[in-house]
Amino acid sequence: MDVPSLVVVLQAALSPNPAERKAAEESLTKFQYTPQHLVRLLQIVIDDNCPMAVRQVASIQFKNFIAKNWAPLDPNEPQKILQSDKDMVRDHILVFIAQVPPLLRVQLGECLKTIIHADYPEQWPRLLDWVKHNLQGQQVYGALFVLQILARKYEFKSEEERTPVQHIVQETFPHLLNIFSRLVQIEKPAVEVADLIKLICKIFWSSIYLEIPKQLLDPNAFNAWMMLFLNVLERSVPLEGQPLDPELRKSWGWWKVKKWTVHILNRLYTRFGDLKLRNPENRAFAQMFQKNYAGKILECHLNLLGVIRVGGYLPDRVTNLILQYLSNSISKNSMYTLLQPQLDVLLFEIVFPLMCFNDNDQKLWEEDPHEYVRKGYDIIEDLYSPRTASMDFVSELVRKRGKENLQKFIQFIVEIFKRYDEAPLEYKPYRQKDGALLAVGALCDKLKQTEPYKSELEHMLMQHVFPEFRSPVGHLRAKAAWVAGQYAHVNFSDKNNFLQALHSVVSGLRDPELPVRVDSVFALRSFVEACKDLNDIRPILPQLLDEIFKLMNEVENEDLVFTLETIVDKFGEEMAPYALGLCQNLAAAFWRCMNTTEADDEADDPGALAAVGCLRAISTILESVSRLPHLFVQVEPTLLPIMQRMLTTDGQEVFEEVLEIVSYMTFFSPAISLEMWSLWPLMIEALADWAIDFFPNILVPLDNYISRGTAHFLTCKEPDYQQSLWNMISSIMADKNLEDNDIEPAPKLIEVVFQNCRGQVDHWVEPYLRITLDRLNRTEKPRLKCLLVQVIANAVYYNAALTLSILNKFSVTTEVFNLWLQLLQHVRKSGLRANFKREHYKKVCFLCLTSLLALLGDQIGGEALERVFRAALHLLVAYKDQVAEAAKE
Repeated sequence: MDVPSLVVVLQAALSPNPAERKAAEESLTKFQYTPQHLVRLLQIVIDDNCPMAVRQVASIQFKNFIAKNWAPLDPNEPQKILQSDKDMVRDHILVFIAQVPPLLRVQLGECLKTIIHADYPEQWPRLLDWVKHNLQGQQVYGALFVLQILARKYEFKSEEERTPVQHIVQETFPHLLNIFSRLVQIEKPAVEVADLIKLICKIFWSSIYLEIPKQLLDPNAFNAWMMLFLNVLERSVPLEGQPLDPELRKSWGWWKVKKWTVHILNRLYTRFGDLKLRNPENRAFAQMFQKNYAGKILECHLNLLGVIRVGGYLPDRVTNLILQYLSNSISKNSMYTLLQPQLDVLLFEIVFPLMCFNDNDQKLWEEDPHEYVRKGYDIIEDLYSPRTASMDFVSELVRKRGKENLQKFIQFIVEIFKRYDEAPLEYKPYRQKDGALLAVGALCDKLKQTEPYKSELEHMLMQHVFPEFRSPVGHLRAKAAWVAGQYAHVNFSDKNNFLQALHSVVSGLRDPELPVRVDSVFALRSFVEACKDLNDIRPILPQLLDEIFKLMNEVENEDLVFTLETIVDKFGEEMAPYALGLCQNLAAAFWRCMNTTEADDEADDPGALAAVGCLRAISTILESVSRLPHLFVQVEPTLLPIMQRMLTTDGQEVFEEVLEIVSYMTFFSPAISLEMWSLWPLMIEALADWAIDFFPNILVPLDNYISRGTAHFLTCKEPDYQQSLWNMISSIMADKNLEDNDIEPAPKLIEVVFQNCRGQVDHWVEPYLRITLDRLNRTEKPRLKCLLVQVIANAVYYNAALTLSILNKFSVTTEVFNLWLQLLQHVRKSGLRANFKREHYKKVCFLCLTSLLALLGDQIGGEALERVFRAALHLLVAYKDQVAEAAKE
């Protein structure tokens, strides 16, 4: 297909007519592997005369094809792209990467990343020469863009795999330094200059992330870079051109440069500036960094934070990173000495205000309470949050320098409490009170351990925290619930105070404001854990469960599920009357979370975490009612659809949790229903396809099916479970690519068959023994050897005469029994048995040996008889001692 024809097809792919779109997609699929197709797509992407929409579709097709076919995962798979096409793509993509609009550059950047990761340096040795040449020419942006992708390839690699970094740094960093130096000297620089500096920063970051390249350990070279970074750090960000929109403002080029600079200096300080480093070369670098730069960076950081003090703008991420640097400085004497003169201003005029409720919080609380809750409980948000960094700073300060600072800070908090109490209703400093409560909660561990605060905690809670449950201001009611949860484990001298707080938290579950309800559920978990007399909660248990489920219908939050798990765990079998309702509600919540996750397609989506939490809570419920088998029959119809769907590839993210539910259902139900048997093929299929890592988890339900549904396992022919099990086990045992550890569940399953189907699977004894002996011949690890020998022991116990005849047929009888007795007699230096340590293993071996004695007592010679008899006797004594010890424990 030539270029004009391809443009027509790509335009049709954008058609609102479904039939036209489908025909275009089929055409693209049909021609995708033809020679030059990839090159023509790239020609369209870089053609300024083509409509932008067509170029964009072409760029996506180009990216997807390269991602899938440039370097196939299977090395034996034939190459689908001609070498000549690859060469042409590599040459042209470099030339045009800087020239295409940003929208297309993103797609080509992803392609370049795939190609570089696959081809550099072996198949693309000239790439670095191209970069080096263009760093000195007119294509500086393109060269920096490509070099950034190249550097990122090695960012997280191990030391051995990072060898090319030294060469890359040696060849390019002198040129980067020259470019950087020229850029910082430009007066009134445009935002395009910021884009270039940002790329240099990102290249530097990737190159030093895990270790500093040798070239930068040279003091002169390193100093040249540091002078430039400090220049950027000290410089004010240009006011001209700053976007007014907060979201656009934090992403503006010059603020990005500031962020990356702070990021780099933090990394150098925290990873390489620690004087405790053991490597002498690294320690020398750390001493040099501490002496020459750490204090200067601290000074610049404090100046930057000063902007916040006077109401200026600093992006949240920059504030967060600076506070991380300051937190790391607290424990270092020289740095703390520099920090001390400004500590009060920093603590009370910058850090504490950052902990207080602010205008952005208020706006989000009112306009999107769901987003307010999500941000409050999102770990990723904490990485960017100035508030979290402020809490960490205060915690670190009182932990490492508490003698000088704890009393001073608590006095400051007490003053806020006093001002709040004394102010008339309309002038109360609600936001400062919120910050003070957050501080008290953040310092919970320290205050619980330190006098005189420890003995005053109950009084503080009664006077300053619990009254806010009745505050007219929603965010204070939420904060009161959160702080109460932090201190729920305090030993209350008056039990009524504990009960007052508990009932206030429970009332918060019905608060009109969503964030208050969520924080109340979070706090409730701590109160349930701390409750010494369950009669305090028992009367309101149905109400609690009802409120939690109402809330789970509103928000997807794993902390809600944790609270539910805690309640179930605490009340155990008392949850029986609620078990069905709980499972139904959790199942409904699970499906909602899964639907949200599929719609968002976000890896870190809170819905995915909440979905896992729902399944864990279901397992907790099933465990708590395990002695009430009739309940399992009731919950099965609710849980079956989850198990059926999530045992396929759809459930890879929750596979382990679902298998646990299947294990409970197959073990504790009065009998395994036919519907539950329908899950067997799904697990076998998953194991054959992608789930080998979950084999130990799959072992448990398969064991339950065979041991608790033996008759159905033996008699059913559609499907044939015996044949299905054999196909799976024989395939895994014969697979030479699997490690010994991977196949351990396989011999255990053979053991389950022999133990539960005595006299009914004679025709399977020889096949199972054959694959067991085959694997035994190439097994190295003693653990797997013992498991395989145990299969033979189980076969002897199953039918000694049949097993011996098979072993004789294979001419391995003497060899096998010698190995077995050798493993039995192996003792460690400590005098303890090296193998067959579990009670079960000893029992199996003993039963096997006694079966042999019964069969062959008069057929084997005195010496052999003595060895077998002695081994059996030792096993019996060891088994008896172990049972007695277990009973004692």
